[in-house]
Amino acid sequence: MNLNFSDEELQFQGEVRQFLAEKLPKHIIEGTANNGSVFVEKDIALQWQDILVKKGWAVPQWPVEHGGSDWTPTQKYIFSKECYHAGAPMLIPLGLLMLAPVIMAFGTDEQKAEYLPKILSGEHYWCQGYSEPGSGSDLASLKLKAESDGDHYIVNGSKIWTTHAHLADHIFCLVRTDNSGKPQAGISFLLIDMAAPGVVVEPIITMAGDHEVNQVFFDNVRVPMANRIGEENQGWSYAKYLLEFERGGGFNAHRIRHELDHLCGLIKDAKNCNAAFDSEGTMARKLARLEIDLKALEITELRILSSVSDGGNPGPESSIMKLSATRLEQEINELSVDVLGYNSFIMNPIAGGNPVRADYVSSIVPRYLNNRAASIFGGSQEIQRNIIAKMVLGL
Repeated sequence: MNLNFSDEELQFQGEVRQFLAEKLPKHIIEGTANNGSVFVEKDIALQWQDILVKKGWAVPQWPVEHGGSDWTPTQKYIFSKECYHAGAPMLIPLGLLMLAPVIMAFGTDEQKAEYLPKILSGEHYWCQGYSEPGSGSDLASLKLKAESDGDHYIVNGSKIWTTHAHLADHIFCLVRTDNSGKPQAGISFLLIDMAAPGVVVEPIITMAGDHEVNQVFFDNVRVPMANRIGEENQGWSYAKYLLEFERGGGFNAHRIRHELDHLCGLIKDAKNCNAAFDSEGTMARKLARLEIDLKALEITELRILSSVSDGGNPGPESSIMKLSATRLEQEINELSVDVLGYNSFIMNPIAGGNPVRADYVSSIVPRYLNNRAASIFGGSQEIQRNIIAKMVLGL
């Protein structure tokens, strides 16, 4: 694989850099750096999304007819890399990069016309209703029930660990519409308005003091059948398609590189303060190992991007990316805490909100704590290994 940029690609890189220098606000950069959660704050993400939409650069992964950019795989790679290098936030992927591909692939023309423009503009802010109490990695055991009632479904049950449900106005849900066959065969994919009567959101506060996840209850919620994506009882296929984008549809290596650069800065500062710091080279060896593994992840992402750009989807290789990215981020988090020691515990939780963080240092422990969950969300590490064994290795 040729990793050298052409003259045209270098020109594009210069255009991206100039745009970021002129249009990326300082307060968004600071808010991104200080964020210890999985996603940046909603208002920051939507401000940046609006800037990118006006430029036409918000969703290069989308087809041009829906507002995407007619970019080559290399241009997408360059754009992602430069955004992370400049300190820009990742856009909230729930609607843009997870639900939207499902609507494009399986939705009706009416659903595409209704939802895609509002996802792009930020008018609709989505959350994901997959996991339930007792149904996480074994997602096919879900019990949220949707019973037919004329041209509506009546939905009862709950979803849990629902990220940003307290901020969202819509939720895409897997629901149980048939119990007569194997579990996977009785699941449907519904789009539900969070303002519908009977929808209740209860907060869950994380170890890091964040309010990011929730439990969502559905009590006789009426949902039009027109809000179903695809065929009834075929939702499992759509869910698997979506999860490939959740696990491997973006560039993790650039985000991890950004965090690794912060770690290198922490180590440099520690050495400046204490000449004997890491005198035996233990951290230096760990850092070198992280650099090597990160380069391997980057090459894997480039291969998968080529497949997606040719009209495919990420496929089972996305599980390899999920495993590798999770491990690398967690090891960077752990080493960052090791470097700072007691100084890493600069957290000042406030009642009813997220911790107040004065700078990047004070977000290290929240990052460490929140990223413990990365071993589970989007499919547990054990599930990913099973997928790799079966779909990639043929075992």
